[in-house]
Amino acid sequence: MLLVRHKRKSYLHRIVTGDEKWIYFENTKHNRSYVDPRQPSKSIARLNLFCRKTILCIFWDQEGPICYELLKPGETINTDCCKQQLFDLNDAMLENRKQFKKRQQKVIFLDDNAPRHLAKPTKDIVKALG
Repeated sequence: MLLVRHKRKSYLHRIVTGDEKWIYFENTKHNRSYVDPRQPSKSIARLNLFCRKTILCIFWDQEGPICYELLKPGETINTDCCKQQLFDLNDAMLENRKQFKKRQQKVIFLDDNAPRHLAKPTKDIVKALG
């Protein structure tokens, strides 16, 4: 049904989505402990889950990244941070995507169901921004 709708009138260019990813500052190499004596040991990356890390928040559409933010080390995303990111996303879309600046077509905003995204203040901002 969605493919038929897309063939009739394209809508995929209107989809904007985003996600978060932990970025670790330290990524040390460790040798494997069990290898054949005739073979050289191979190094593998092993994350230290207790080292310094930060969160990368990024939003994109089919053309590529629209905006991103690196949070301060140790800082997490809460409702206030999420609201500010939505305002920043709206500003970046108006600046970088001409079709949204003219508001000829509304954005289809896809987001996961994290508690901060489902909070009433966040939903109110999404609704207000259209």
